[in-house]
Amino acid sequence: MIEVSHLTKRYGDHTAVADLSFTVADGQIYGFLGPNGAGKSTTMNMITGCIAATEGQITIDGHDIFEDAAEAKKQIGYLPEIPPLYPDMTPREYLQFVAQAKQVARSDIDAQVAHAISVTQIADVQNRLIKHLSKGYKQRVGIAQALLGNPKIIILDEPTVGLDPLQIIEIRDLIRDLGKAHTVILSSHILSEIQAVCDNILIISKGKLVACDTTENLQELFAGNRTLSLTVKATAEEVHQILDGLEGVAELRCTPLENGLAEVQVVEQAEQDLAEPVFNAFADFRRPILRMNEVHANLEDVFIELIDENQRAAVPEEAVPAAPEAAQAEPEEEVQRDAGNL
Repeated sequence: MIEVSHLTKRYGDHTAVADLSFTVADGQIYGFLGPNGAGKSTTMNMITGCIAATEGQITIDGHDIFEDAAEAKKQIGYLPEIPPLYPDMTPREYLQFVAQAKQVARSDIDAQVAHAISVTQIADVQNRLIKHLSKGYKQRVGIAQALLGNPKIIILDEPTVGLDPLQIIEIRDLIRDLGKAHTVILSSHILSEIQAVCDNILIISKGKLVACDTTENLQELFAGNRTLSLTVKATAEEVHQILDGLEGVAELRCTPLENGLAEVQVVEQAEQDLAEPVFNAFADFRRPILRMNEVHANLEDVFIELIDENQRAAVPEEAVPAAPEAAQAEPEEEVQRDAGNL
């Protein structure tokens, strides 16, 4: 549905997007992740044709966004981070105006506006001035305008920013419903939101693509060795007595708690499953396990690892100055002041 090939955007000496290439398949919900300044909004603005690229190509359902902009843009519904609303219009008036701006056939405008109002569930406020609506309803009106023209692709830039928890849940449900009829690209800083809603994830850092895969595959790829997390009724000494000789344990960490309890992390060696052996070991020692569960890498772990890897790769080893061999130690006060400045 979307093909991005060697996309680059430079502003003078600053490169916001660097040789970016990826493909978005039809009928999927994609999460677009990256730290602040990674180039997410710049990329989305180029995909939607709002800004030109310095180099590269973008095709939307076979139409080049720069060479065949009119046809390509017909396939896209876009909600920027700040919804482009007119506060002195009602939602119905605004949607009718947007439908005309998108050159929807006059005979289809009423039907399309009614459909957008129904899908986004704003019927109760359709005749109120937009400036009097809550932030959640304003976001819904913004999504409704993106639906006009029956686009195949819906692009949403930070659609839940500033919403309360209930509104976030409602917008997430709405995005899932949109994914049944459209290809959706969702940019968000809320990793749990991406994990809950998206089928696939694109992660960029410093304008470069560092990952493109399903959530499950990314978590499995970066999971490393499995870890068992336990709460046991035993002292730290007893925990080590029970588990130190257990075959298959790569690492053991134990933290004493109150009331004679301990928090235990058992890192398993590759392809080991120690849940049953650990259970039996504590049972033989007559020390109860109050809680046991496997700890898996979550999307936050994957995101941090990928971004850290990319940032480390971006700094050449020779660019890091070596410490002088005969350097004198700085006064303690000076070190503390510098750390505070950092």
